[in-house]
Amino acid sequence: MLSVGIIGLPNVGKSSLFNALTVGKAEVSNYPFTTIESNTGMVPVPDPLLQQLADVLQPEKTTPCSIRFIDIAGLIKGASEGEGLGNQFLGEIRQVDVVIHVVRCFATDDVAHVFADVDPVRDLGVVDTELVLADLEVLNRAIAKRDRDWATHPAEHVRERDRMLSYREALESGTQLRDIATTPDDRRELKRAGLLTGKPVLYLANASDLESGVVDTLRSSCSNASVLALDVGLELELRQLDPEERAEFMSELGLERSGLDAVVGAAFDLLGLIRFFTIVKNKLQAWEVPTGTTAPTAAGQIHSDMEQGFIRAKVTQATDLCSQRSVQALQQTGKIRTVGKDYEVQDGDVMEFLFSQ
Repeated sequence: MLSVGIIGLPNVGKSSLFNALTVGKAEVSNYPFTTIESNTGMVPVPDPLLQQLADVLQPEKTTPCSIRFIDIAGLIKGASEGEGLGNQFLGEIRQVDVVIHVVRCFATDDVAHVFADVDPVRDLGVVDTELVLADLEVLNRAIAKRDRDWATHPAEHVRERDRMLSYREALESGTQLRDIATTPDDRRELKRAGLLTGKPVLYLANASDLESGVVDTLRSSCSNASVLALDVGLELELRQLDPEERAEFMSELGLERSGLDAVVGAAFDLLGLIRFFTIVKNKLQAWEVPTGTTAPTAAGQIHSDMEQGFIRAKVTQATDLCSQRSVQALQQTGKIRTVGKDYEVQDGDVMEFLFSQ
């Protein structure tokens, strides 16, 4: 299951974003540190193709992918040393897949802020610095713990030692570890280590004017990272409407997709995720996997026994199934293939796994 941690300075719209995404009830106020306990919400991933499949197949049950959002207290300068409240909850997002860093790009006198003026680049720098310092603390403890083994058996641990020391050197220079994690293996290792700056990050510009110069300034300063501009207040209003009213209002505003769709899409892109579908005992389900996942590994998402006993899989594309409207029609047109262990799952595959028990 995809998990996303929401961070940022106090009163930049984190809890409002959480509520808009999850239809949650996290407390929101116009003064800092309203959030004193982390909020967690589960949301089904919007998937029009899954809905099309459900309309065609009429299964007894349809299960989409799910995404878990965690909203933590605002971080302030000194959080890594215990200032404010956010540091209490950093541990809760050390194992998330993606971090959403909400940055204030709006001006209002109705909300109390840590800084009086709007400066997204400064605000981003404050939080990023605290994450670097928090990672340094974790890494220094890990290095101290491993130092004796390194000294006793240097040849056995040279790669681990060099890697961890290179991470520390990067952090000491103010570099985010995601900037030096060049391979999927690097990123997986950083996640296992719980290092926050190694996680993919989406900078979310909370702006009432999505085309403002303030947003452009943020984009310019984050040229190597993903930036999504979103009017969080508007999204929260939209989520409180019934679906028909919401669709009509979005049409009037010229909005093609909701904030949830935009955030989930950005998270999938950051992680290089795709989804495939299974139909078992008249139950339709979506699963997310990284691009390049082989058929046995995809089977393992369902159950480890299926990966270990994998024999082959039958595959078709969901779009073909929707157009033909039956598995029998697909078989007649030759659009169902049998694939082996080397097959890489494609986005939108409908898969049936054959395995030994």
